[in-house]
Amino acid sequence: MNAIILSIGDELVLGQTLDTNSAWLAAELATLGCGVRRHVTVADDRNEIAKAIRRAAEECDVLLVSGGLGPTADDLTRQAMSDALGQPLEINPIALSQLESFFQRRNRTMSASNRVQAMLPRGTNVLENTRGTAPGIAATIGNCRIFVTPGVPEEMREMFRRLIAPRIAAEARGAAICSRVLHTFGLPESVIGEKLGDLMDRRRNPSVGTTVSQGLISLRINARFASRQEAMEELEKTDSLCREKLGSLIFGRDEQTLAEILGQMLAGKTISTAESCTGGLLAKLLTDVPGSSKYFLRGWVTYSNESKTEMLGVPEELIRDHGAVSEPVARAMADGAQWRAKTDFALSITGIAGPDGGTPQKPVGTICFGLATKDAVTARTFLLPGDRQMIRLRAANMAMTMLRFHLLNLLIPF
Repeated sequence: MNAIILSIGDELVLGQTLDTNSAWLAAELATLGCGVRRHVTVADDRNEIAKAIRRAAEECDVLLVSGGLGPTADDLTRQAMSDALGQPLEINPIALSQLESFFQRRNRTMSASNRVQAMLPRGTNVLENTRGTAPGIAATIGNCRIFVTPGVPEEMREMFRRLIAPRIAAEARGAAICSRVLHTFGLPESVIGEKLGDLMDRRRNPSVGTTVSQGLISLRINARFASRQEAMEELEKTDSLCREKLGSLIFGRDEQTLAEILGQMLAGKTISTAESCTGGLLAKLLTDVPGSSKYFLRGWVTYSNESKTEMLGVPEELIRDHGAVSEPVARAMADGAQWRAKTDFALSITGIAGPDGGTPQKPVGTICFGLATKDAVTARTFLLPGDRQMIRLRAANMAMTMLRFHLLNLLIPF
C-alpha cells in the first residue's frame, strides 16, 4: 500500500506554521506497512484543494487530508471534497448529532456557524471527533480510500488512532515498514556514503539513506516486508552491516543524542568544562540529559582573555605568545578546569565562530579543543564549516566526540 498526505492551510504554505501533522502521519503509516509517496501542501483555495484531491486519488491507495474543516469562511476542505467527488454537501444527521452532543456535554450553546461542520458530501461517512467540533470525512474515489481529519494535531491524532489506523491495518494485512536511524559525527556525508558502498543502493531492501541535520550525519534504514517480524529481522541485519562499515563512528540510534551517550559512558566518572567561543553550549548540551548532575560538576565560560587567566589560571604570556585560539591555551583551559573542579575529565573549547575575527592563519571556524585527565592533557585543532551557530554546535559536538573516543580507548579517525 502507498499513501499521499495532503495538508491544507494558508499558514502552512506561507511558512507561518510548521506542518507537524505530515511527519507524524508518515511515521504512523510506516508502522502499518503503508509507504508514503509524497507530502503535498495546499493553500485555502477551494479549486486547488479539489484538484489536489483528484490528482492524489489517481496515484495512491490511501489519501490523508488534514485541515480546513472549521466553521469559518476560510475552511474550504469540505466544499473541495464535494467538488472532487461530484456530490453536493448536505447535513449529515450523525455528524449533527455528534456536534450537538459535544456542546451539550460542555454546557455550551452551539452557534449557527457550527452547523456547517455537519455538512458532508452525499454518500460519505462521518469520522467522529471526540476532541473538537470538526467531524472527519471518509470517502472513496476509484480505488483510493480518502480520510479527511481536522488540522488541530490533538484532534487529528486521536481520530487517526481510533478510526483510521485500524482500517488501514486491516487492508495492509500485516505488512510493515520498520525504521531505524543511526547517528554519526565527524566525517562528511560523502565519506560516510563511500564507506557504506552497496548498502546505499536504492534498489536494496532494507534501504539505507543519509541525512544531515545539526551537524550530524544520520543513516536512515527502512525495511519494507510482508510481516513485522520479517521487517525487524532484516532491519537488524542491515543495522549490523552498517556498524561493520562504520564501526565507532556510529554513536547512537533513533532519539539518542551524543550528550546522552557520553553521559552513559561517564558512569562513575565526573566532568567539567571550560568554554570560550561556544559560550556555555557544551555545558548546556551535557546538562540537557536527565541525571547529568551525577557526572557534570562545574563549567566556566571564559570569553575574554582576562577571564581565562583569572578563572582558569591560563598564563598571560601563553595567550600573548600563542593567541587565545591555540592549542597551548586550550590545554591550559582544560587543565585549569580539571584541577579546580577536581573532576576525572575536563573539556575546553576556544576558537573563532565568526562571522568576523578570522585571519589567513586562523580563519573563521578554527577551533582548538583541550581534554584533561588526571594524568595528561591533550589538544586538537579542527577547521569547522558553517555559520556562527553551526560552528558553535559542531564545536560542542567535537569536544564530546574527543572524550567519547578517549573513553573507547581509540584514536579519532579524522
